[in-house]
Amino acid sequence: MISEASPHTEETQTAKDYFLPEGVRDRRAALVIAHPGHELRVHHWMELARPSVCVFTDGSGHTGQSRLNSTTSLLVKAGARSGSIYGRFKDVEIYRAILDRNINLFVGLAKELAEALKRDSVEYVLGDAIEGYNPTHDLCRCVINAGVQLANSSGAGLANFEFVVAGEPDSSSNVADERQIGLLLDETALKRKVAAAEGYLELSDHVNKMTRDIGIHSLRVETFRAVSDEFHEDIQEAPFYEKYGEKQVADGLYDRVIRYREHILPIMRALRDHAQR
Repeated sequence: MISEASPHTEETQTAKDYFLPEGVRDRRAALVIAHPGHELRVHHWMELARPSVCVFTDGSGHTGQSRLNSTTSLLVKAGARSGSIYGRFKDVEIYRAILDRNINLFVGLAKELAEALKRDSVEYVLGDAIEGYNPTHDLCRCVINAGVQLANSSGAGLANFEFVVAGEPDSSSNVADERQIGLLLDETALKRKVAAAEGYLELSDHVNKMTRDIGIHSLRVETFRAVSDEFHEDIQEAPFYEKYGEKQVADGLYDRVIRYREHILPIMRALRDHAQR
């Protein structure tokens, strides 16, 4: 369902004047993302839903510089709040856990997330989709799926949605039920989102490239879909992160390449098996 905000007057153009689709309106929400900065993709939804936000890493990458403070400031302005898992790991720590196939770490995150969702009486979760772009993004999705399944096994009744982080949002859907959330931002909401993106200094190069390559319209639509395939195992070609990882190793930034079948798939399967017990 694609909804466009329609404020009554210029003076009343605030988040309270906008609305979410019927299926998720006035429902307690959580946003779960791999890295700080992903919340920019769903900035207007955050203003409306005011979710609790879990972030697995501090976004430091290979530079060691955290960008968590920028996300914290953005959440405050949007009316959201940090969750119990918030910038817990440096990216190099997550990469090491993946390379070591530290299943206990990821299963532990799923269990902790499930307890947090139940404790906060969350009714639906929104988080990173699997895109084959970054291994932490993809495992974040698998942790979300396992956490939702664990919570629902004790009667929580959570809905589970995903949004693309690396790709361009899909603006073509007009599904008219709660399986899809769609927001088409008006000029006021778009201006706030653009200001938030431009103010996120650590991601300025990324934001500038995106708006240059595909235009400001890429920020206007926020589309989320219900998770249909909870644990992906059908990837045939090497994902982007393998090819990019080879370059990073060649440049001396990392020691080893994270491989889908060698490192990611065993963790995915462990999360699935734990959630389905």
